Amino acid sequence: MPQTPDWVKQLKPSGAQGHELLAKERAGSNIPVQKLEELLHTKEVIQRRNKITELLKSEPVFDKSQNYFMGRTDRFERALAREKKLRLLKKKHNWSYDEFRAATELVGEPGPYGLHDSMFKVTLAGQGTEEQQQKWLTKAENYEIIGCYAQTELGHGSNVRGLETTATWNEDDKTFTIHSPHLTASKWWIGSLGRTANHAVVMAQLIIKGKSYGPTPFVVQVRDMKTHEPLPNIHVGDIGPKFGYNTMDNGFLLFNNVKVPHISMLAKYQYVDPNTNKFGRRGSPALVYGTLTWVRSTIVMQAGSVLARGVTIATRYAAVRRQFQDRDARAGEAETPVLNYTMVQIRLLPLIAATFALHFTGKSMMDMYQANQAKITQPRNKDESKRGAGPEELESGSDLMADLHASSCALKSLSSTIAGEGLEVCRRACGGHGYSSFSGIGTWYADYLPTLTWEGDNYMLTQQVARYLLKSARSVLNGERPTNDTTKILSEFQSRREIGCAFDVIGSDKDLVDAFAWRVAFLTFEAHKHRDIEKKPWNDLLVDFYRLSKAHAQWMIVKNNLSALQAIANGNQVNNDTVEVLMKLFRLFALHTLEQEGSEFYASGACAKHQIMLARTSAVMKLLKDIRPHAVRLVDAWGFDDWVLDSSLGRADGKVYEDMFHRASELNPLNNITVDPYPQNDVLFKRIEKSKL
Repeated sequence: MPQTPDWVKQLKPSGAQGHELLAKERAGSNIPVQKLEELLHTKEVIQRRNKITELLKSEPVFDKSQNYFMGRTDRFERALAREKKLRLLKKKHNWSYDEFRAATELVGEPGPYGLHDSMFKVTLAGQGTEEQQQKWLTKAENYEIIGCYAQTELGHGSNVRGLETTATWNEDDKTFTIHSPHLTASKWWIGSLGRTANHAVVMAQLIIKGKSYGPTPFVVQVRDMKTHEPLPNIHVGDIGPKFGYNTMDNGFLLFNNVKVPHISMLAKYQYVDPNTNKFGRRGSPALVYGTLTWVRSTIVMQAGSVLARGVTIATRYAAVRRQFQDRDARAGEAETPVLNYTMVQIRLLPLIAATFALHFTGKSMMDMYQANQAKITQPRNKDESKRGAGPEELESGSDLMADLHASSCALKSLSSTIAGEGLEVCRRACGGHGYSSFSGIGTWYADYLPTLTWEGDNYMLTQQVARYLLKSARSVLNGERPTNDTTKILSEFQSRREIGCAFDVIGSDKDLVDAFAWRVAFLTFEAHKHRDIEKKPWNDLLVDFYRLSKAHAQWMIVKNNLSALQAIANGNQVNNDTVEVLMKLFRLFALHTLEQEGSEFYASGACAKHQIMLARTSAVMKLLKDIRPHAVRLVDAWGFDDWVLDSSLGRADGKVYEDMFHRASELNPLNNITVDPYPQNDVLFKRIEKSKL
């Protein structure tokens, strides 16, 4: 195909230019973008991010011009090359953990080292003895071995206790036999396993003298260290293309009676004594669950920025894009900016509000995690062996972490759902062009979607939240003293239940948060009534439990959001005008959520019917009008570089149509092919011109 003609290159979009439109948007708001960006990220983080961004942009392997045109194999090959380069850059520049993590996030795609850098090394560090860490962790840190975390199976995901892979203790030679007794025992979805990893932490049912001791981690070599081919009696490979996440080689793994030495069982908290052939425990198993809680807390922390990426693209494009005329406009007026339509505002502005709410909640979640880490190392009184196997464990083995664990489950479920579903709202708000890969939303959305089902399926996790809330309700009804925010709101509800409440959800921010708390307490005691008094089956209550967990998470988000903004206001971190806009975002998120969940607020007595109607018809619509002038500056404050967004629609300079045409006309390799379109001819491609890229 000939190069784009000069006369085409000279063409410009009709009407006002994109850069002029975004400049006008920014001029209409007094939000200090740099100050707000520093509030979100801190100066240190911004400087680190900008420095690493420029470094990555200078390396040819990180060029993104062909990202949207590559097939699966090419994308995986490029991803592996990028991972190797990141490792070399880390060594060359002596990057810290935070710098390396920033670099991987800026690349913006899952990589084949992903599970090696996270779960494999984390598990070795957290569950391996000193001897085991010397054997494997040191090599893993130096990338002399590449590992993954093989837990999920073809037939079992969330139900870890139902895993079918077995590890049988052999008394005669002091080894374990790892075996896959059924097809459904195949490890499945294992990141980094498909083609990259040569070692795996394998979760298998420990069997001693015919008795199962539950899922236990084993370090197993799966590929030859020189040839990288599978070892004997091991079948391993890639599971194939997915909806997204195709730069990661998710794999399968089957064992045919593979023997591994005694040292293979990670034994920091549980072990098999080779002399007595008996199973034993030591230390605090709660530390194992602490790792999972950290992962979920991180997901909550990232949800705001994940959604912010899509919201930035959609908001900028909605400010540039013009469609139709307002029906009340005077004849001859230009087409209306899409962002001026309230139907677009009601979709995008609450999502802008959600990005800030999730960000502040994520920071609070990480603070909670750090504060609770010290507690779980203290001596425990309860017998860990009493820990039940079902979803309703009345004697949990991690009581000291119960509140944090429940919070991480509830917030992981809700925050990732808001982010995932919000990205799809952003794509649709971009109209037809949102479906193009050049929008920058589709691939990001597809790559994020697994978060809604990994580290605990978002629906299954809500059972754990309900279990904790039921336990909290029992403690309150038994007259026990409140020990945290959850039991405090339950106690407050019980003390006022007979006289009711009178929350001014429109006029008082505190009352607005209290209304969310009242709803949680009401739903909790309703669940308690159904379960403990009416003795309804657990399965019959799962839908109620889902709604209860969602309500609990929404309360935590609005509570943490308001608390963070009050601290910001008291600390004079940004000017009063900016604080007021942030407070309006808080109210928009809270009131928009309230009116969406109106039936529960009404049924609980937290709100009267007319309050819910006012929230919908008056308060929310006024907040949309007040926030609208600041929309572009609010998304600018997230500080996404154009290279990171990789989006035609979300360009900071507004040159939307020029960039889309450039990608289609000059970067698209399909335009280098001349086809033979006639069915009577066997030839498919007449000519394939070699790309000049």
